[in-house]
Amino acid sequence: MLGSSNAAANLAVRDIATARRFYEGTLGLKPVDAQGEDLVVFRSGNTTLNVYRSEYAGTNRATAVTWVVGDALDDEIRALKDKGVAFEHYDMPGMTQDGDTYRCGDMRVAWFKDPDGNILNLVSG
Repeated sequence: MLGSSNAAANLAVRDIATARRFYEGTLGLKPVDAQGEDLVVFRSGNTTLNVYRSEYAGTNRATAVTWVVGDALDDEIRALKDKGVAFEHYDMPGMTQDGDTYRCGDMRVAWFKDPDGNILNLVSG
């Protein structure tokens, strides 16, 4: 049924203008639709992120969005750090930390947050 349909991530934020500056300016996503101060939809590859205003912004304590960036992981981390993004460090059983990245087998991952505290990450693949 749904296996052949595209899915979209939904991120709750307090302020659409602040979120738009982060997702468009810092992460480089392109807005494809907007509904005033309540919603902006960004294109990310073949998917979309619906960033919407909510009183529950930042309450999710788990990863909300993952970007699979393959071999570009270190370059993406550097580019985001150059734009002021701070990477998160967690106690991750079964993973080995190396600076801002964590390794589990061949997979490498790095976590960061948006201005509302939504947890986002980059994965090597």
